[in-house]
Amino acid sequence: MENLEIAHLEKSILRKPLKALIFDLDDTLLVDEALSEEVLEALLLHLGIKEEKEIFLKNIKNVALRRWEQGPCYAWCRLIGISAMECLWGNFSLAEEPWLKLRTWALKYREDVFEEVFSSPQQAQEAATFFARERRRRQRLFPQTKEIVQKLSKKYHLGLLTNGAPDLQREKLKASKLESLFLTTIISGDHGFGKPNPLLFQKASEELGVSISQCVMIGNSLENDIAGARAAGMRSIWIRLCDPSTTENISSDFIIGDLRELPSLLKTME
Repeated sequence: MENLEIAHLEKSILRKPLKALIFDLDDTLLVDEALSEEVLEALLLHLGIKEEKEIFLKNIKNVALRRWEQGPCYAWCRLIGISAMECLWGNFSLAEEPWLKLRTWALKYREDVFEEVFSSPQQAQEAATFFARERRRRQRLFPQTKEIVQKLSKKYHLGLLTNGAPDLQREKLKASKLESLFLTTIISGDHGFGKPNPLLFQKASEELGVSISQCVMIGNSLENDIAGARAAGMRSIWIRLCDPSTTENISSDFIIGDLRELPSLLKTME
């Protein structure tokens, strides 16, 4: 296995010179999962819940995931890449199906989740409003992300390839103030399917005006970002934020701990 990985790496290095960087968005450029947990903790403080905080947090996440998986929009959410936590705060404001159905369901879903946890319709409504407001207000990038991406944009064509609802992902991107740095932004919800479908990676390279072999995909998901890039014949850089035990059969060309390691890695690749 090790020899196969080395051979794949050597093959990658021998490809055409690197001209384009394609970034994932959630938990690659901006904080996502940890921020949702941070807001849930703030919610408990807002409601005056100090004891058994860990039990409440676990319960909220479990209830949200179960109701999301049992909901009528689950298959669509999975296909596009919309998480249970995003359904607690996304507007899903597009005026056509299946977004209308998702919006109608999500508004009830978020109150149902909190009502099951707190057993009070009034408290559930307050919790749903607080979470959506604070999750939106607290959006932030990882440390030094803006400076790094700005610097890289002067040397490479930059693209963004993200799963999710178009309005929510564009809202996140606008809040990040990185929008103008990307020559193309591709969101799965605009196409009816998400990563790891290789067609999205091919589309990204075409819109950047470079070949697949001149691109590298940078993301935190082995299953979506790295497997999709490999299927498209594109180099990949995995930002290792978690234990890959469930996707250990997927390997990346390069691995970094966070985005601050990217500039030096790119110099090495060149």
